[in-house]
Amino acid sequence: MASTFTVFFSLLFLLSIPSILSHPLDPLTPLEIKQVTKIIKGSRALSLANLTFQYVGLNEPSKSTILSWLSNPTKESPPRQAFVIARAYEKSYEFVVSLSHGSIISQHIYNGTGFPLLNLEEQSAANDLAFKYPPFIKSIKKRGLDIKDVVPSVFTVGWYGEKSMSGRVVKVLFFYKGGSPNVWVRPIEGIAVLVDLDKMVIVKYSDSEVVPIPKAEGTEYRGSKMRPPFAAETKPITVVQPHGPSFKINGHTISWADWNLHLAFDVRAGLVISLATIFDSIEDKHRQVLYKGHVSELFVPYMDPTEEWYYRTFLDAGEFGLGLSTVSLQQHTDCPANAIFMDGYHANQDGEPVKVSNAFCVFERYAGDIAWRHTESAISGEMITEVRPGVSLIVRTVSTIGNYDYIMDWEFKKSGSIKFGVGLSGILEAKASTYTHKKQVKEDIYGTLVTENTIAINHDHYITCYLDLDIDGEKNSFVKGKMKTMRTDGSTPRKSYWTMIREPVKTELDARIWTDKPIELLIVNPNKFTKIGNQVGYRLIPGPAAIPLLLEDDYPQIRGAFSNYNVWITPYNRSERWAGGLYADRSHGDDTLFTWTNRNRDIDDKDIVLWHTIGFHHSPSQDEFPVMPTLNGGFELRPSNFFESNPILNLRPPKPVDLPTCNATTP
Repeated sequence: MASTFTVFFSLLFLLSIPSILSHPLDPLTPLEIKQVTKIIKGSRALSLANLTFQYVGLNEPSKSTILSWLSNPTKESPPRQAFVIARAYEKSYEFVVSLSHGSIISQHIYNGTGFPLLNLEEQSAANDLAFKYPPFIKSIKKRGLDIKDVVPSVFTVGWYGEKSMSGRVVKVLFFYKGGSPNVWVRPIEGIAVLVDLDKMVIVKYSDSEVVPIPKAEGTEYRGSKMRPPFAAETKPITVVQPHGPSFKINGHTISWADWNLHLAFDVRAGLVISLATIFDSIEDKHRQVLYKGHVSELFVPYMDPTEEWYYRTFLDAGEFGLGLSTVSLQQHTDCPANAIFMDGYHANQDGEPVKVSNAFCVFERYAGDIAWRHTESAISGEMITEVRPGVSLIVRTVSTIGNYDYIMDWEFKKSGSIKFGVGLSGILEAKASTYTHKKQVKEDIYGTLVTENTIAINHDHYITCYLDLDIDGEKNSFVKGKMKTMRTDGSTPRKSYWTMIREPVKTELDARIWTDKPIELLIVNPNKFTKIGNQVGYRLIPGPAAIPLLLEDDYPQIRGAFSNYNVWITPYNRSERWAGGLYADRSHGDDTLFTWTNRNRDIDDKDIVLWHTIGFHHSPSQDEFPVMPTLNGGFELRPSNFFESNPILNLRPPKPVDLPTCNATTP
């Protein structure tokens, strides 16, 4: 048979060849990023010295333009444009750049609250400042530490009611290596450096207390350093596809089974899924499902209100960037042996392209799952068993933001379902303490003592997804189904049952929902019905709900007000994409999903967007130290009367693959 490796390298070669016709939603190429930089820096209308690039991404064509192009994709692609946010003279500049005409279409200075995404170079420069600062050097010597083993990290500081912006500042905190790479659980408490990123100077320094640094022993996690006793091992498992993968990749477009979809990389959102359609064999056409989906914001507030911790309330996507924090995936560990990898590109501080190798992986997953089955034994003299294996397509990416690793999967199933899953792993953010045993603790320590001198602080994770569903077209409606207990009329011994009462939701305020009670949530096309009269739609099967426990007037909750509910609906608006606002760093909460929906716009029979938040209240435990086993959550978008019947009913049973027989009793 053909070698699996031959198929693998053939696909890699295919990925290296650009499409004959570029797709209008393709991310900016390295050459385009360079072109954008050249246009902005070369403009005679500008004289911006020390210009730094904070965001460079595709300025997408209008939705109507995209849909028009899709109706005739052989015609020339719409003009390419880029959207840029840059800093100069302590101001944020916005540019729209035409790549087709080599010119700046528009530019203006942003005068609102908040600051743009931090870039990696300015974080690195801020980290370096302290090592030439005499008071800091003195503090390290006072603790008897080797300054070569000190590891700095930038922390955003949020907003706490200041009437005017006090500068684009961050705090740099410090951790100790000294015998272990697990620096996040070995903080150097008491030392903090406040840095002005625009001036790149230290504006405040504090050394408030000396706390013992947790020991290195027991914090190691590298496989090469592990020593017996080891955890129980299993025999190797691999995935073999003797005829190669079933999906095809053309540029950034993927076709698999009945699905077609487009992938893109964005420095803020990371992985972006667009134009997901599924082929309906009954209607003999591809049908629209998801116009665009991606993570919009990731809110992580820590629950320690003390002086050196209260400000640790992060908007990770808007401050640090899921794309900017995307790591290169490892074959056989991050992704299985049958995965194909795709790269991503973003601009650095100087506007030069930076490659993120293996930013995504794409693979087919089969882990013994069942797509559908039935055994019929009620018919006399017959035993019928029909089973179909559940194979799905996975697109995976991982973002590591400081101590936490976020494993994000988009899963497409042959049944028409789209699932989003997120796995939380990495290192708990810890606080050094004098406590060595729980019996010593007589106060609220805001977390859990996970080992001697180490407190893992309580915190939340709110992952908000932007889901522009276009179910069989742009005009959709939101339907809320309430399950109501009904008393019977007494004609049978039954006393009660439940029924579903469905109500179309007309406005944004009525679409703010918590899914902590039995409820059915549907996005339907009010203008299309099945043959027997049901509205065509998709159902949201929600992910874990974590009702916020912060006060509504607490400043972190004002900025993260998009977590006030875990389901929201808005009318489609190109400018409303980031749940925490376009300028999230030090934002005041005045440009969020919460403030947009206060306008209470009409959402019935409109082009609408579903926003869904997966939430975790995380009270750490010793089992999650020194590195955290993955905690998983997710949601499903599932067809609801979208098809006339089960779309995989006619899925043929698979032919067996002959492999060497394994004997489970063989040592």
